[in-house]
Amino acid sequence: MKQRMNIGELAPEAYRAMQGLEKYLAASGLPHTTRELVKIRVSQINGCAFCVDMHAHDAKAAGESDERLFSVVAWREAPFFSDAERAALALAEEATLLAVHGERVPDAVWEEAARHYEPEVLAALVVTISTINAWNRIVVTTRVVPGTLRSQNG
Repeated sequence: MKQRMNIGELAPEAYRAMQGLEKYLAASGLPHTTRELVKIRVSQINGCAFCVDMHAHDAKAAGESDERLFSVVAWREAPFFSDAERAALALAEEATLLAVHGERVPDAVWEEAARHYEPEVLAALVVTISTINAWNRIVVTTRVVPGTLRSQNG
């Protein structure tokens, strides 16, 4: 597979704007582990191999266990996730699959997430979900090859 284009080079202002969202999220109150789990799950749903690879490696480097990383795809059946993480993953799935379900995010899913996260943190979770969905669409469309950042950065 060959990458079609480099958005960072061809649309640098747009790329910087996306990086600005990432900077906001890194400083938000949403736990790093939750952000990475959500990014992995959304990327799995969207078929973004580059983002699954990158965020699994990022999570592993931050101390995440193989057991949890291997189980993100089946988080509902795996005993390795907290109630708050489950609420975040459920919200991520519902928000990512809007077109598939043909409906809005169910109130019960929203209310469960709101039960676990303060409003500012819940806002950061929504932005995380939206941002990774945007990254997935950019990366899948332009066919960014998994592992290319690691191979470039050592």
